[in-house]
Amino acid sequence: MNGKPGGSAPSTYGELCELLRARLPKLAAGQRRIANLLLADPEGTAFRSISETARLAEVHESSLVRFAGSFGLNGYPALVELCRLQLAEQAQLVRRFEQASRHEGPGGLLAAVVQHDQQNLARTFARIDPADWQEMVKLLAEADSIHVIGLRKCFTVSYLLSYLLHLVRPRVRQLVPAAGLLVDDLRDLVEGDVLVAVSIHRYAADTVRALAHAKRRGVRTIALTDNAASPLAEADLTLYVETAGVTIMRSLTAFTALAQALATDVALHLGTRSRSELLTDERLLEEFEVYTEGNGREA
Repeated sequence: MNGKPGGSAPSTYGELCELLRARLPKLAAGQRRIANLLLADPEGTAFRSISETARLAEVHESSLVRFAGSFGLNGYPALVELCRLQLAEQAQLVRRFEQASRHEGPGGLLAAVVQHDQQNLARTFARIDPADWQEMVKLLAEADSIHVIGLRKCFTVSYLLSYLLHLVRPRVRQLVPAAGLLVDDLRDLVEGDVLVAVSIHRYAADTVRALAHAKRRGVRTIALTDNAASPLAEADLTLYVETAGVTIMRSLTAFTALAQALATDVALHLGTRSRSELLTDERLLEEFEVYTEGNGREA
């Protein structure tokens, strides 16, 4: 059957993504490369010719035409149009800056970092659906327990998010696989819990496996990842984070802002319950003299 249930073609990039992810496991190799390109880089597709896209996907141009037709779309131009509409709807027409090698002169790299991170923040928050955000906040506020996993370059993000959430509510833990104990940690996941998985390309295998296991156990899942081609996009709720940059590693600035915003909104949702948690934290900070000065006013 072409397109959406009922035979109609997708009318938005979001609808196309849902269909692509649903069909991805059954696609042939060439079709899978086309799908991954569309999921990972809609901006690039919006401005590429059919020959350029065919070259990147390592397929013939006719394969792109047939691929579009299999979704009820009128050829490659219809795929391009969906990608362009996506950019317009999300106000993401700001183009990426040139790579670090093109930045010369005093302050060139520092200025480029600032510019990229400003774009990452604007693009990340422009992509957030308000309804999805509110559902995510509600899940994180009302779950019995929250488990957060992020490894390698995303370890710091998972630490920050679990730390901030634990300030405003109880039963939050960061999953830190050590000595092969991830299986033991995952054994504690039960219905009513929420698993938050954080990963960007190249995706940490344990993070992907943890999310898949949680879904099999009936645990609600949230993903913070980089694009719709990510294996974490199968989560119940997903936030896509822009990570472009000119530094050695990809930028995590937008992740940090999202973690802070999520924890703050969870605190607001919980109201007096969250205030009580914060007061308990303050008393413990003072009792154990955690800080050398300032009486522990900030966690």
